[in-house]
Formats: sequence, structure tokens, C-alpha cells
Amino acid sequence: MSRILSLPLTLIPLAIYNLTAFGFFGTAAGDPWFQPMLTVELVSGARFSLVSGDLMILCGLVVLFLEILKATRTGTAALTDHIFSMLVFAVYLVEFLTVPLAASSVFFILTVISLIDVIAGFTVSLTGARRDVSFGGRE
Repeated sequence: MSRILSLPLTLIPLAIYNLTAFGFFGTAAGDPWFQPMLTVELVSGARFSLVSGDLMILCGLVVLFLEILKATRTGTAALTDHIFSMLVFAVYLVEFLTVPLAASSVFFILTVISLIDVIAGFTVSLTGARRDVSFGGRE
């Protein structure tokens, strides 16, 4: 069960992106990342449209926040989580460089979010570990 909890949440945007890009949710005319998901008329009279690509990036940012919260844990589960996060980033990077459907700004930003997850996870863990170590007899 703890290994399942160690799976990085950044897998969620990766899976949704791939399922959408490869047409598992059906094919849309044109770029699937420019499909309007929500349009609201504001008080100013302007229209605000949220497109699917923006929604994917928003999902990635929420997942990044949750991953940073997970990074505050200590123990072997945290180490496993960091290793899996690094592997997920490697998948993002390889896919971005080698798969034509991943050559989009949405996927690039999701890749950067995954990189930030790796860096933040190690940084938060190291900072927390340094705080847990006590030197000398002072309290």
C-alpha cells in the first residue's frame, strides 16, 4: 500500500495528456489543446475562455502542490517517492524529445512541472533532514 502512495501524482497529467493526444477520448477537429472547456462572460463584458491545454496545466500545478506536500514526509517512503518522481520526469523528457504528439507547449510545461517536483522534493527532504539532525548536547 505504501508503494502505491509513493507513486508520483505527476503521472496523472502524463496519462491524461497521452490518452487525449493519442485519441483515446475521441478525436477533435484541430489541436485538442485549444478546445474550449469553459467560457464565461465577465462583469466587464469580456469573455473568458478556458481551453483544454490551460486546464491540463492547471491540473499539473495542483498535482505539483500536492507532491510538495508529500515531500515533507520522512522515512523510506519519501526516498521511494523521490526515485519514482525522477523516473516520471525521465519519461516526460524522453517523450517530449522523441514523440511528435508531445511536441507542444502544454507538454513542455508539464515536463517542467515534473522537473520542479523532482528538485523541490529533494530540496524539501534535505532541509527537513538537516533540521532533524542535532549536534552536541544542547537542547
